[in-house]
Amino acid sequence: MANSSRVTEFLLLGFSSFGELQPVLFVLFLSLYLIILSGNFTIISVIRLDRSLHTPMYFFLCVLSTSEVFYTIVILPKMLINLLSVLRTLSFTSCATQMFFFLGFGITNCLLLGVMGYDRCTAICQPLRYPVLMSWRVCAQLAATCIVSGFLVSLVGTTLVFSLPFCGSNRVNHYFCDISPVIRLACAETYINELVIFVCGVLVLVVPLIFICISYGFIVRTILKIPSADGKRKAFSTCASHLIVVIVHYGCASSVYLRPSAKSSSGKDRLVTVTYTIITPLLNPMVYSLRNKDVQLAIRKVIGKTAVSLKTL
Repeated sequence: MANSSRVTEFLLLGFSSFGELQPVLFVLFLSLYLIILSGNFTIISVIRLDRSLHTPMYFFLCVLSTSEVFYTIVILPKMLINLLSVLRTLSFTSCATQMFFFLGFGITNCLLLGVMGYDRCTAICQPLRYPVLMSWRVCAQLAATCIVSGFLVSLVGTTLVFSLPFCGSNRVNHYFCDISPVIRLACAETYINELVIFVCGVLVLVVPLIFICISYGFIVRTILKIPSADGKRKAFSTCASHLIVVIVHYGCASSVYLRPSAKSSSGKDRLVTVTYTIITPLLNPMVYSLRNKDVQLAIRKVIGKTAVSLKTL
């Protein structure tokens, strides 16, 4: 593409360097995608159908699972198509739209994990005031704040990227329109734009993570005061699932987005990104269903009711 021409579409290189392994990757990623959808839809359905799970913790888990579903829908279908297609182009508008929704749902997930940490802290450290502090109205307001804030920050980031002129190469060294690989293609000075995006990254990643760490500090202090070993184990088990998801999600996202310059981006980012675009949404329902006895019991109850309903037909 000539340097004087304006970029109207982007070419997603994705996993093209893997050559003949792409059909194998297609089967692998398609299988994981179907597991992600079925796992998260199971969590959402069970929480909605079982009244015993109508608590703040499971409300936020339901919202998180819903966000994870849309988060993967934004990225994975196009990635799967590109693995089997020679034509891997995406229009300028489609690329911006994909980035906006990917960042929106991704940031929403980060903020929700922070709120879920606060919920666990309140439940363990202030059990008597918990029903008041985490009323349904408060829960709805917190969830709405996470969603609105996530998409406002996403709008800022996407605008900062696509307000730049693109008049050179259109080859995106990634499998979707992420910030670093796209902004590297701009044919103008990007320092200010990258600095603002970096500050936004700090706000949505570091601040919630610090908040989670403080929450768990109070949780650990409270758990250590519990006299019985069984009581300590039970209290910690309610936080373990959340803690595992937090470590994986924040660890991978921070390694990619908490860098002051997109020029440090490399092909390794694709492997790291696979972790939080595929593994984390996959991990979320698996961790909460395998480690959580309440969810396991609710799934059995729903399956039992469904079986009885089918027999009566």
